[in-house]
Amino acid sequence: QLQLKESGGGLVQPGGSLRLSCTSSDFTLADLAVGWYRQVPGKEREGVSCINFSGLITNSPNSVKGRFTISRDNAKNTVYLQMNSLRPEGTAVYYCAALRPDPDREYACKNYNNYDYVAAWGQGTQVTISS
Repeated sequence: QLQLKESGGGLVQPGGSLRLSCTSSDFTLADLAVGWYRQVPGKEREGVSCINFSGLITNSPNSVKGRFTISRDNAKNTVYLQMNSLRPEGTAVYYCAALRPDPDREYACKNYNNYDYVAAWGQGTQVTISS
């Protein structure tokens, strides 16, 4: 089964920053939209950001706008999530996922909250925000 791998999680104080990375040794991410998601035990997984194949179009919910920035380095086959001004309610397991190829690939992120469009998930990285 194709997989992605996240890294960069850890323990950080409220107001702090972390940068998560997502890469794959199984396939090339450069042609695909990639999303970041988070999940707290007992709650549904929620999308926190998505970036299209070129990096020119991103989506994110209002809850993280201005604090989280998604970017990609296709030469390194890696997508990043820079998280600033972290809040305790952001404590969760963070996952990245590659979306299925989309004929409308400029706007593939429009589907990132529909998990039927996910081709592969990572195993997640724990982010804990606590003093």
